[in-house]
Amino acid sequence: MKSIFTGKVFDRLQGFLVPLTLLALWQYLSSQSIINPQILPAPTTVIAKWWEYLLPTESFDATKSSYVAWLFSGEMIRDAYASLYRVVVGFLIGGILALPLGLVMGANDRVYKLFNPLIQVLRPIPPIAFIPLSILWFGLGNPPAIFLIVLGAFFPILMNTIAGVRHVDSIYIRAARSLGASQTTMFIRVILPAATPYILTGARIGVGTAFIVVIVAEMIAVNNGLGYRILEAREFFWSDKIIAGMFTIGLLGLAIDTGMNHLNNHLLKWHRGMESK
Repeated sequence: MKSIFTGKVFDRLQGFLVPLTLLALWQYLSSQSIINPQILPAPTTVIAKWWEYLLPTESFDATKSSYVAWLFSGEMIRDAYASLYRVVVGFLIGGILALPLGLVMGANDRVYKLFNPLIQVLRPIPPIAFIPLSILWFGLGNPPAIFLIVLGAFFPILMNTIAGVRHVDSIYIRAARSLGASQTTMFIRVILPAATPYILTGARIGVGTAFIVVIVAEMIAVNNGLGYRILEAREFFWSDKIIAGMFTIGLLGLAIDTGMNHLNNHLLKWHRGMESK
């Protein structure tokens, strides 16, 4: 038992080996001025700037706000909240639009042939290419950013949903038909559960794409958020703040992906059990 526990701890610590080595090398090169600290500041400088970026900019005043509200009033907290809000709203809209269309296109050949040419023309166009049009259509602020995120989340969810429905094992369908299942029952009880792993994979890819798109959108169409703050830091050549913002994006992306992975594992317990048999 002890050896198993030790092995798990070692496996987890092993994942930190490369990042810690790179951080140590980065710190050495910057501290020895082998690399210009103005261009690539040392990790300790970045951490100090990240902490400054995290803390509230004003002193606590009980007459204006509560302590909790003051504690979460730091610039980075506000920017992270703004970015996450856009990601969540855009991802949900994209998923709500993509999921039913993908299910129908996967289950009905006529609908698939009707929509597929248009989908295949629009799908290769990166959401970033829609930035000029999104600003013309929606102006500045949240609407164009959310529109771009919807595009970024829509196609991964759509294509994976179509693939999931169209790749349902024919054995399941024949078995349902032999038991007298109706089309509605077959779709709800057979096709949809069998396609769920594909759908969740598409959702995981979609939320990752949405997070990438929001950073680019914030650099152009809005005046807050992590992307906007990185662009602002570039204008003043604040390299430490640029890297602090980049690491914040990475940590948020890791948290979102980890959450999606846990959700997938929870919802697909039955699927994991079938694979292990």
